[in-house]
Amino acid sequence: MSVSVAPTTDIATCLALRRVVFIEEQSVPEVEEVDGLDGEALHILAVADGRAVGCARILLKANTAKIGRVCVLQDMRGAGLGAQIIAGCLDAAKTQLGAQKAFLGSQTHAIGFYEKLGFHAFGPEYDDAGIPHRDMEITL
Repeated sequence: MSVSVAPTTDIATCLALRRVVFIEEQSVPEVEEVDGLDGEALHILAVADGRAVGCARILLKANTAKIGRVCVLQDMRGAGLGAQIIAGCLDAAKTQLGAQKAFLGSQTHAIGFYEKLGFHAFGPEYDDAGIPHRDMEITL
């Protein structure tokens, strides 16, 4: 499988992937998923063998990159794409946006995944769109 993970201006494709994963699969309300911040975000797109299969976005506030909307299509999970997307986010956050640290809200079932990538959980568990989350961060 040939995979590329890179910044993209193709927001429509990212929104389509997020619709499938968050709105259709995880029942996140559309009004919460489409929050109006995509125009100011840097988007990362994963393409496997010519097919868009995952994405994320990065919002910069001061020197901190907020990574969010990380998703991989269900039939492509378990192939290491999530880790590649996060690596792409961290690289872009540091080299393109000049961020010194990155932050994300992890669904609680994914905390172990992010810990393996160097993130550390902090703060209490909270509800986001009906799904338990916990904040995590990493120094770049």
